[in-house]
Amino acid sequence: MRLTLGVMKVNLLLVLLFALVFNWPIFLHFYRILTALEHVKAGFVLSIPLVLVAALNAVFLPFTFRYLLKPFFILLIMTGSLASYAMLKYGIIFDVGMVQNIFETNSGEAGSYLNGSVVLWFLLTAVLPVCALLWIKVEYPAPWYKGLGLRLGSIALSLLFLVGTAALYYQDYASVGRNNKSLGKEIVPANYVHGLYKYARDVVFATPIPYQQIGTDARVVGQHEKPTLMFLVVGETARSQNYSLNGYQKQTNGFTEQEANVVSFRNVRSCGTATALSVPCMFSNLTRRGYDEARAHSQDGLLDVLQHAGISVLWKENDGGCKGVCKNVPTIEIKPKAFPAYCSGDACHDEVLLQGLDQQIAGMQSREGSKLVAFHLMGSHGPTYYRRYPAADRVFLPDCPRSDIENCSNEELVNTYDNTIRYTDKVLARLIDKLKSLESQYNVGLVYLSDHGESLGAMGLYLHGTPYKFAPDDQTRVPLLTWFSPQLQADRQLNLDCLQQEAASKRFSHDNLFHSMLGIMDVQTQVYDGKLDLFKPCRAG
Repeated sequence: MRLTLGVMKVNLLLVLLFALVFNWPIFLHFYRILTALEHVKAGFVLSIPLVLVAALNAVFLPFTFRYLLKPFFILLIMTGSLASYAMLKYGIIFDVGMVQNIFETNSGEAGSYLNGSVVLWFLLTAVLPVCALLWIKVEYPAPWYKGLGLRLGSIALSLLFLVGTAALYYQDYASVGRNNKSLGKEIVPANYVHGLYKYARDVVFATPIPYQQIGTDARVVGQHEKPTLMFLVVGETARSQNYSLNGYQKQTNGFTEQEANVVSFRNVRSCGTATALSVPCMFSNLTRRGYDEARAHSQDGLLDVLQHAGISVLWKENDGGCKGVCKNVPTIEIKPKAFPAYCSGDACHDEVLLQGLDQQIAGMQSREGSKLVAFHLMGSHGPTYYRRYPAADRVFLPDCPRSDIENCSNEELVNTYDNTIRYTDKVLARLIDKLKSLESQYNVGLVYLSDHGESLGAMGLYLHGTPYKFAPDDQTRVPLLTWFSPQLQADRQLNLDCLQQEAASKRFSHDNLFHSMLGIMDVQTQVYDGKLDLFKPCRAG
């Protein structure tokens, strides 16, 4: 026998589900905030859940009409359940950037987040409420205007309560909100619905900008005995503070530390906190503050300008996509089934990128003779960090061989992440060895730069993607390594001691990549800005 409930009661149950279950993370955040204050008004504390209930009631009621209520709230419950889990377990903040990350995530990456905890949470907070909603027979007032009047009256009472609360505790809410601006992005479902709206407006339905070529005047200058072969390695989710080259206590750079001429830049900031933003930004000539996604995707980037200069470019992909930066250049995407020795399921260890490399380099044809190979690493992509390195490179123990990383101890989690950093370092050393083997044909060099960092539980945050203005250094401070052969140093008149000093003492960012790569490749063009070329101060002339 089905239970019959009036529409106003059903709405109240839905409001309580969202307020007390899906918004539990924001109550925990309020608890941390309020317990840190010396003086807190009891009335203000008691008003917080009531304000949330009143606000949700006012927002939900317009969607409680016949034929709309069940399909609308079924979708909202399922998405709200997943959003609340991500916030509760990983400290994720939903904004337009996070929504974009979700839409641009491939099936393999999405599958890495699947574990017993999220399945149980979804069953309890989404499947059961949806089944209950389908089972309940909703009774709607007749005639229709009576139901409309009830809804308008309830909305009016909710708004009146919100106004009264604001009159009593405005200063308290303003003070807490001013000092904790992320709170406004933590209310489910307003946070991800607003992010979805902005993503649809600014990305999906945005008016396309006519494509613009830049740097078409680019040309290689200077006299060179040999052409240049440069490896540009784009890291994934590596943070600078876990690099022993930068002072970290664990030996995470044991391979590159043995290489002469390696320079590690200690203070480098990313353009964003997620791949979807950082990679297009770092390959564009737009600075972080001036970055516009639509503009970046509708004009040439670094790789295009290099091609304009007659340099042959190749992109090798092992991280699910280049986010548009390689759309105009030859691309090799690693297919896991083709490399069973390096791959398992839909993910491959980064050493796979060296497979066939000699033949691929030999096959690159360029007008000028110089070549650049870009490698997009899987790197330290979470939460399944343990899948990013082979068993033989499981050095720091105990580690965390599971995807629900919040259930691992901090020691296990950090060890697992450090293993990924060490393995990336091994891959970089192997790439340097490959370059050394080609020194008779080319002036060779390597530049490595990660797209963003990662949170490992500090301040309750895991993974990445936190809005930049709220993001900790864990997510925005990234490693930058360079290695240039003695021949290339001499050819470019590059003083390595000077570069070591610059790397240790100055602050750099993704803004420098575009112009630094043009500079070290000796490319002259109007879009080059010497002020952002981090190599220029250490080059003669």
